[in-house]
Amino acid sequence: MDYDWQKVEAQLNALPQFVAEIDGLDIHFVHVRSGHPNALPLIMTHGWPGSIIELLKVIGPLTDPTAHGGRAEDAFDLVLPSIPGYGFSDRPQEVGWSPLRIGSAWDELIGRLGYERYVSQGGEWGAIISEVMVIQAPAGLLGIHVNMPGTVPPSVAKLVKNGDPAPAGLSDAEKDAFAGLDAFYRQGFGYAAMMNTRPQTLGYGLADSPVGMAASFYDKFAAWTHSGREPERALTRDEMLDDITLY
Repeated sequence: MDYDWQKVEAQLNALPQFVAEIDGLDIHFVHVRSGHPNALPLIMTHGWPGSIIELLKVIGPLTDPTAHGGRAEDAFDLVLPSIPGYGFSDRPQEVGWSPLRIGSAWDELIGRLGYERYVSQGGEWGAIISEVMVIQAPAGLLGIHVNMPGTVPPSVAKLVKNGDPAPAGLSDAEKDAFAGLDAFYRQGFGYAAMMNTRPQTLGYGLADSPVGMAASFYDKFAAWTHSGREPERALTRDEMLDDITLY
């Protein structure tokens, strides 16, 4: 198949993009102001394996909700930063750029843009960054939204780790959540175990083979989209390649 990076390049270049030096790193971000007055500032953080490309489809609905069936009071000013080491942001040259440090950098960025009150949203690593921002409790953060809740009660985590059945008395929704968690740890946790124990081994292999990296990420798109493991039902091949290429 033919792949045209210039198509997504033009899409990105049509957006207001900036670079800010924060804590010694150049952080790339998109900043789209809503045309509606009193729009609420929202900083959105992408995940892994990904980039800000995975957020492009929500820019219109969030900044101009009236054009998409929403209300003016639902409008947001959007700040879409690239996590350090991803996309066009600098790659750290030292250890320590944890979600806590990134959360502090995001609050610094929001302040520099002149916002005193804001909300945060994220998925995958972006969810973790948003969650630790709550722990840091910066003065202007009003709340967060995440689409990867990462908290499991210790008693439930122990059952999953031991391969035990779900506890009695769960609601249908809780049973579904337990089943999903159980399936992930039984069948989908291998990549994470490798990253946690042999990250350089895995990283060298993926970095040496673009096809290998694409195949690995395709597996994640299959598992992490509501597509029945057919990611093309949720994303086009170009959209997946765009995300992988910028990552």
